[in-house]
Amino acid sequence: MTYAIRFLMCLLPVWAISAVAVAAERVTLLHTNDLHGRMLPFEAAPGSATSQTGDPGRAAAQFEGTGAIGGVAWLAQAIESERETRPDNTVVLLDAGDTFSDSYIGNATRGKAMVDAMNAIGYDMMALGNHDFDYGLERTQMLARMAEFPMRAANVRAVDGTPVLGRPWQVFERGGIRVAVLALGYQNTSETGNPDNFSTLKFGDGIAAAREYLPQLRAAADVVVVLSHQGTAVDRALARSVDGIDLIVGGHSHDRITPAERIGDTFIVQAMADGAMLGVTELVFDEGGHLNDVESRALPVWHADFDSDPAIAELVAGYVEPHRGRMETVLTRAVDRIGRQYKSPSAFDRIVGEAMREQAGTDVALMPGVGYGVSISPGLVTRNELYTLLPHPAKLVTLELTGAQIGSVLEQSATNLAPAEPLDEVGGLVQTAGIGYTLDFRKPIGERVYDIVIEGRSLQPNESYTVATNTGMARGLHRYAAFTKAENKTIHDMTVTDVVAQALKTRNILTAPPMNEVRLIRAVTE
Repeated sequence: MTYAIRFLMCLLPVWAISAVAVAAERVTLLHTNDLHGRMLPFEAAPGSATSQTGDPGRAAAQFEGTGAIGGVAWLAQAIESERETRPDNTVVLLDAGDTFSDSYIGNATRGKAMVDAMNAIGYDMMALGNHDFDYGLERTQMLARMAEFPMRAANVRAVDGTPVLGRPWQVFERGGIRVAVLALGYQNTSETGNPDNFSTLKFGDGIAAAREYLPQLRAAADVVVVLSHQGTAVDRALARSVDGIDLIVGGHSHDRITPAERIGDTFIVQAMADGAMLGVTELVFDEGGHLNDVESRALPVWHADFDSDPAIAELVAGYVEPHRGRMETVLTRAVDRIGRQYKSPSAFDRIVGEAMREQAGTDVALMPGVGYGVSISPGLVTRNELYTLLPHPAKLVTLELTGAQIGSVLEQSATNLAPAEPLDEVGGLVQTAGIGYTLDFRKPIGERVYDIVIEGRSLQPNESYTVATNTGMARGLHRYAAFTKAENKTIHDMTVTDVVAQALKTRNILTAPPMNEVRLIRAVTE
């Protein structure tokens, strides 16, 4: 409260003071995104640490230090420390989706562990990301009933056309300021996962949904926030296309956007991924309750800076203990840091591809570009660490593609990364083993991929090649239609995760593979 307002209140009779509504000067939004079920801490370092950090094909998102980071017990303490420094009832805690799955404990509890932790921490709202349907719609609905906070997405519609799980916006009154939060999901979810998980849902245009709901939001609140799991490219398009949005709290693309980026009158923020950082965004108001500015920072959850919250630590331990033996099974020892990249060739995925080729005896391996997971650090590699990168039960598939079809897959990958419209972006660079090529984003569509070589020979368009992949790619994930026309398709009775686990057990040490087979020219950026 400013000195002037205090002075004026002193002049009022006592009976009138209670009738004066004084708005807060600041409302704080604490936010996370893309937790991916990451209950436990991990080791971070400059360069590759979580998926996509250090990826030369995207905006830099780095860690400045080295050490233990993240884990929901430490995240809880960071959140509480921020709450304690602010006036009561001036904080909103948000999550931008991809929250439950993609970890050993997340999968073992089918998302319940993370919901229980978020309930205990006191989240206020969550947007539904594409991976929040990994266990099927029925399980998502069940998790929503367990949650003490709304999970929503305005552009994810049920059969009757209504937004999934109910009204997609909420108003939070904080310090006399009304903050409306609209949740948006990922528009291409149906092309990124098992269609059986969401066959009764329609994933639509989030920009159109925001435009639809904005009049209601502006009428109901003093400030409008979009909680978005669309990725930075689409969030920027939203800011350019729709007037009246004050702030977009983003997710999906694992970007570190702090301080806030501004497009027109709209600010955009994002807090990387995996619970390694807490977004702290301040809405700054004038004395009349009008938004003046947005100040934002990303707070790294280093264990050197925060203790763990005892109650949350106990909750996590209760979920981990029944699985500890299997999670801590040692597979090999790494001497290098081995990360996953999304928009460029990925060292970890090259290891996966070579393990698949060896198991299946194929010419090449082709895998989808995915953007979740935590890098393998130097030291003992456990099953849990492998699981952060290969958490899904996708099975090994072998099939045959012509050279022309393989070329079309590589071209489609280029289109996925750099579509004409941001809303069409889906998946990362297709990950390969046993094949070399050059991709030049400057060339026309159809001519961007060239010098394709398999086993030292130029790719022959009419020749047939054996390919190892997974069940998702085999059904055309990420718009790879060539796989749906493959010949001699066989689904093997083992998961890709088990294939890689067995391969790692045969190695005394794990080193980063050479990454000179694929050459990208002018790697695409957000």
